[in-house]
Amino acid sequence: MRQEHVDPKDRSAVRSLLRLWPYVRPVRGRLFGAALVAVVASCLSLVIPLVLKWIVDGPVAGRDPDGVWLGALVLLLLGLVEAVLFGVRRWLVARPLAGVEATMRADLYRHLQRLPVAFHDRWPSGQLLSRGTADLSLLRMFLAFPLTFLLVNATTILVGFVVLMFQEWTLGLVLLAPVVPLVIVCSVFEAKYAKVARRAQDQVGDLTTVVEESVLGIRIIKGFGRHRSQADAFRVLARGLRTTELNKARLLAWIWTLITTLPELAIGAALVFGTIQVADGGLSAGTLVAFLSTALALRWPVESIGFLLAMSQEAATATERFFEVMDVAEEADAALPARSGDPDREPGGMVFEGVEFRYPDAEEGSPPVLAGIDLRIRPGETMALVGATGSGKTTLTALVPRLYEATAGRITLDGEDITAMPRTRLRELVSVAFEEPTLFSASVGENVLMGAADGGDEELRRALGVAQAGFVDALPHGVDTEVGEQGLSLSGGQRQRLALARAVVGRPRFLVLDDPLSALDVHTEALVEAALRQVLAETTAVVVAHRPSTVMLADRVALLSEGRIAAVGTHQELLRTSAEYAWLMSGAEHAAEERETGTRETGGAGSGPGSGPIENEDLGAKAPAEEGSTR
Repeated sequence: MRQEHVDPKDRSAVRSLLRLWPYVRPVRGRLFGAALVAVVASCLSLVIPLVLKWIVDGPVAGRDPDGVWLGALVLLLLGLVEAVLFGVRRWLVARPLAGVEATMRADLYRHLQRLPVAFHDRWPSGQLLSRGTADLSLLRMFLAFPLTFLLVNATTILVGFVVLMFQEWTLGLVLLAPVVPLVIVCSVFEAKYAKVARRAQDQVGDLTTVVEESVLGIRIIKGFGRHRSQADAFRVLARGLRTTELNKARLLAWIWTLITTLPELAIGAALVFGTIQVADGGLSAGTLVAFLSTALALRWPVESIGFLLAMSQEAATATERFFEVMDVAEEADAALPARSGDPDREPGGMVFEGVEFRYPDAEEGSPPVLAGIDLRIRPGETMALVGATGSGKTTLTALVPRLYEATAGRITLDGEDITAMPRTRLRELVSVAFEEPTLFSASVGENVLMGAADGGDEELRRALGVAQAGFVDALPHGVDTEVGEQGLSLSGGQRQRLALARAVVGRPRFLVLDDPLSALDVHTEALVEAALRQVLAETTAVVVAHRPSTVMLADRVALLSEGRIAAVGTHQELLRTSAEYAWLMSGAEHAAEERETGTRETGGAGSGPGSGPIENEDLGAKAPAEEGSTR
């Protein structure tokens, strides 16, 4: 899913850039100091023409070689001082601005960790990545160069024109003639460049998304021989970005040509008029040399306007993109007001009361994914959640740790409404294992101990034993072995066992398992189930199950049908009383899906005796809910 591109309308670049002030404020002293140093250095260049005037009208006219050498020495000293001051300016800004960039990047990362899952469902990861890398680098460059030199060059131009007017006001008026056309040209350029800059930075995000998805999905691409189609998709986006960058280059060439040509014409006209005045005796040669030298010293400050405006527009766009993410409300750290309930009927365990859920991006008026869920899981009880594909099992389990917020109703843990708990405490109480395990680029031990902040080697070994993950001892460095990005160096069953170990390592009071054994062979599954029964005996658990072998872990079973609890009972009771449950446990759903699609799903243990349907409800799927469907 690509992020919708936004063209700036009636937005002020200055107003956008002012939002950076909270980050710049801690280093404002060094920035202002650097700007002052740069202004002094730039204004020194305007003293050089005055020295030239003195040399021409004095020692040169008077044939005084010593005076010429003295003037040359003064010019050399002025040049050295100017160079040193510009070096000091760079030294003043380098370290603090690198710190500003690092702070903004850290804030963005922290903010992303605290945004609701619904936000990540909508936003492509490449767009977020480009905001945290390329955009912030643009902002650092803007703060280091254009921000300072917009002020420096403006001051230099102003002081320079004052000097010119004092030297010869008639020629000064000639040089002022292009000012009005330049202002009009710059305003037109700024409006056009802002749109193109925004489009280019959004397209970089799209391109980053495609590259990231292709790298993470390289096995699928190679397995299905889709490298050509992926390359074509990348080529289309790359060509679009190339076209936009060429448009930027054309605009820059256009503004640079005009900004260079108009002042040059004015300088040429001033040279002609000044030469005539010198010939008539109304102007000294030294004054004309000083005037033209001053005008030439102002060439770079004037010609750089287009370049500085372009960088400022790109920085304004990068600021907007940064704050588009930062302005999204985080998950509230403070507890929400508890939803109403009957205090006299507050049992322990895990209780769902009238729970209803609709995805945030669902169309208005569409039916809810979950409706009127009433379910009570007694303390220490294990409840299996069974239902057809798309019935809402994964969605229901995601409501317990508040990955999503219930639209209506409430969920209580040991009588306490989860909306009245701080999220940190809630997620210490509830541990989860998803069907599609996610591992990080870290060691096996670090991945497992993510489930227990203060866990040690004893807890690690116990959790690996429960998950029958003894294979880690055969890895090159045991539990210290790096598993690599996404853990793709391991098999699906190995990743799933490590995810299960991560869920149980902290001895959670509440455990939510989303079909945690789907990728295991039947022999390993039997061993894991035997060890897992001891863990489940000490906790209150919800287990999404698709096979009779997994259902047998539970004390009771809840049948979820079309977003509602259709029946609750033991496995044997539901087999006798519920035709839908008996049909699901028979594996008929799986067979029907195979006949309909013509392809067979593979999931490790799915081919073993007594196995049932294997469902892939990926909580992280980034697609809008279709009408009448669930995730």
